[in-house]
Amino acid sequence: MEKIELKIIGLSYSQTQSGAYALVLSEMKGNRRLPIIIGGFEAQSIAIELEKMKPSRPLTHDLFKTFADSFHIKIKEVIIYNLVEGVFYSKLVCDREGEIIEIDARTSDAIAIGIRCSCPVYSYEHILSSAGIQLEDEMSAEVNDDPEEIVEASSATKEGNELSALSVEDLEKMLEEAIAKEDYEKASEIRDEIQKRN
Repeated sequence: MEKIELKIIGLSYSQTQSGAYALVLSEMKGNRRLPIIIGGFEAQSIAIELEKMKPSRPLTHDLFKTFADSFHIKIKEVIIYNLVEGVFYSKLVCDREGEIIEIDARTSDAIAIGIRCSCPVYSYEHILSSAGIQLEDEMSAEVNDDPEEIVEASSATKEGNELSALSVEDLEKMLEEAIAKEDYEKASEIRDEIQKRN
């Protein structure tokens, strides 16, 4: 089966499942989108890496990457290989001294690790044809493919109005506190508000 390369184009709060997020992947060469519902922790981990934020302590996915690097294991690619009753199945394809090893993983974890290792994400035609959403050419032209801007747009919350009333100095203090407390979702919102003013 021919693999189809995907890229992350969106991460937003899920309107259908409380406490969950929608990770949207897109074909590199095509208009189909693949929405995947993921948990809050994994969404936060993906957003932190997309925004190049540095947590004060390593997250689980950072730990996995450091572990792999320490033992000379290269994560080559992430493959979303199956879809059963709405659940996506994925694997990490690893290379250790020429030996290829495939590790089963939840799709959210596989992608969170994959972006830290700068490896490509693939799927197959049968996954995209059954779960993909086809966009019209005009709509796809409007989609912004900059992950940083997508995460910024998706992180707008009710706190946005409260943040807009604060000074830049207050926001910078709050940003430091949020990072120290490892509240990266809030840190992302504060950073967005600071960037709006620069």
